[in-house]
Amino acid sequence: VHNMEEQARSFGTLIAYGEINRIEFSEDGNIKKIFVDNDPVPYQCLSIIVAAGEEQRKLGVPGELEFTGKGVSYCATCDGAFFRDLTVAVVGGGDVALGDALFLTRFAQKVYIIHRRDRFRGTKIIQEKVFSNTRIEVIFDSVVDEIFGQTLVEGVKLRNLKTGEIKDLQVNGVFVFIGYLPNLGFLGNILKKSDDDYIIVDREMNTSREGIFACGDCCKKNLKQVVTACGDGATAAFSAQHYVERIKGEEYV
Repeated sequence: VHNMEEQARSFGTLIAYGEINRIEFSEDGNIKKIFVDNDPVPYQCLSIIVAAGEEQRKLGVPGELEFTGKGVSYCATCDGAFFRDLTVAVVGGGDVALGDALFLTRFAQKVYIIHRRDRFRGTKIIQEKVFSNTRIEVIFDSVVDEIFGQTLVEGVKLRNLKTGEIKDLQVNGVFVFIGYLPNLGFLGNILKKSDDDYIIVDREMNTSREGIFACGDCCKKNLKQVVTACGDGATAAFSAQHYVERIKGEEYV
C-alpha cells in the first residue's frame, strides 16, 4: 500500500484521510462537494470515483462485539493458528465458509459448521471435502443467538429453526462468514442501487449520476476478485478523465 501511495503522490495526487459524511452538488451538478469528518469546508471536484469496497456482514447477536478479537473472528487465515487443538464454530454456508472450515482443520481439533438452511450454497467439490473430513461436524437449520464466555469465547447458544430447540455448544472460537455489505452509507440516496444496496453501473462504470463513477466490490457484479476490481478501476479512471475533459471543453473527438 505504501508503494502505491508513493506512486500516486509522484503524479501529484493529494491523499486525504477521514470519513466522508455526505456529498453535495452545485446547481448545475458539475461541482461535487465532499464533506469529510467535521470539516465545514468540503473537497471540491468535477468527478468522483467510488471505490469503497465492502465489509463482512455481522451476526448482530449478543457477545459478538464484546468477543471480537477474543474468540470471534472474520478471517481464518489471520487467526486460525491461535486455535490449535481447540474447538471452533464456522457460521455460514457458502464457498468462503466451507473453504475456511477446511483450512481451520489444520489447527483445530474440531470444527462445527453452523448453517441456517438444510443444505450448503457452496460448490459441490468443496462440499464433498467438507463431508469427508472427520474433524468437521455440520449443524444445519440452526442459527447463533448468542456468543458467551468470561474473558474469552466459551460457547454459542444455538436455535434450531425447525424445532425451536435451544442448546449451548461449547467452542473456543467463532468464525463468521455470512456474506458482505458495501460501505456506502455516506452516499445516502444520491445513486441508484440494487436491492442489496450495491451501486448499479454500466460497462463504462457510469452510475446513475453524471460525473460519478464506481468500481470494485461496492458495485453490483457477478465476479468479485482483485483482478476484476483493478479492471473496473482502470475503466472508471478512463471514463472520469473523458467526463472532466468534456465538462472543461477539452474533449478530443
